Amino acid sequence: TDSVVTKEAPPPKKKKKKKIYLTFDDGPNRGTPKVHAIVEQEQVPVTFFVIGEHVFASTSQRATWDSLKIDSSLELCNHSNTHAWHNNFKQFYEHPDSVVADFERSRDTLGLDNNIARTPGRNIWRVDTLRYTDLKKSAIAADSLQNAGFTIIGWDLEWHYDHKTFTLLNSADDLLRQIDSVFDHNRTRTPDH
Repeated sequence: TDSVVTKEAPPPKKKKKKKIYLTFDDGPNRGTPKVHAIVEQEQVPVTFFVIGEHVFASTSQRATWDSLKIDSSLELCNHSNTHAWHNNFKQFYEHPDSVVADFERSRDTLGLDNNIARTPGRNIWRVDTLRYTDLKKSAIAADSLQNAGFTIIGWDLEWHYDHKTFTLLNSADDLLRQIDSVFDHNRTRTPDH
């Protein structure tokens, strides 16, 4: 009798899991309650990088801040007190001591329980050994923030919108393609994150 030898096919390779961190800057503002409602509905963990002055700019912004603080699924982090002296980025980053003071004021005024920060208008990273500064003239200010105990988190990809109409300039499908491309081409600061 002939015996048939069969080879088992190798198991399919498991795809390496990737992590996406959703962060929202510049709040609390008019859009923050909408984002918060979606986050609660979808049960997705996110981080809000908050501007100190925005919390106290109106009663509705203060109420939004209060609702964010009681939501344990959110991470609330520092995005400065004045958003780089109200978008005066060049001058702001030329004064490292003032940058540190602005972040410390926001942390202390808001009672933030962490030192995680995102620099306004700059994509800067200072996490453990990860060091990246998009505009080198901001490096001294970033180093000063790190030396003051802040962990600075930048971003790998951001969505864009029209600043006058607040209309998104890229669709959800565009964003998904961009996310896939960032992962496929290893263009994240931390692999697979």
